[in-house]
Amino acid sequence: MTTPSLADVPHPIMFRDDDFGLAQVRTIALGYPEAHEKISHGRPCFFVSKMFAMYGGSTKETGQMSTVPHCVLVKVDESDREALRADDRFFVPAYLGPSGWLGLDFDRADVDWDEVGELVDASFRLVAPRRLVRQLEGP
Repeated sequence: MTTPSLADVPHPIMFRDDDFGLAQVRTIALGYPEAHEKISHGRPCFFVSKMFAMYGGSTKETGQMSTVPHCVLVKVDESDREALRADDRFFVPAYLGPSGWLGLDFDRADVDWDEVGELVDASFRLVAPRRLVRQLEGP
């Protein structure tokens, strides 16, 4: 008998379909051309050729790993990163933070869904193939 590697062990599901904000994030993210959802690392993730948004996350900002269950993780342009980090609703997610991602914690203040839409839009535009970005810009 062989011992399974960590890659063979599935991640536990870390969300429920009725989690705060998940329905709104799904609606926003799945509105993009060729966007689809799949579960990765136990969380809902939204992809085109690459991931552009994730619902739920974790952080190591306090030195210990902590879960941030109601949030959206997005890739941000380097020019926006410092300003967003100055807002205490945002955090650097574990694992994805070094690659330019930030999280917006829905539990830290009232959620502005227009703002969430803008963040997801910017993230999509950073990772999507050019042909999909052109579809957003119209003919």
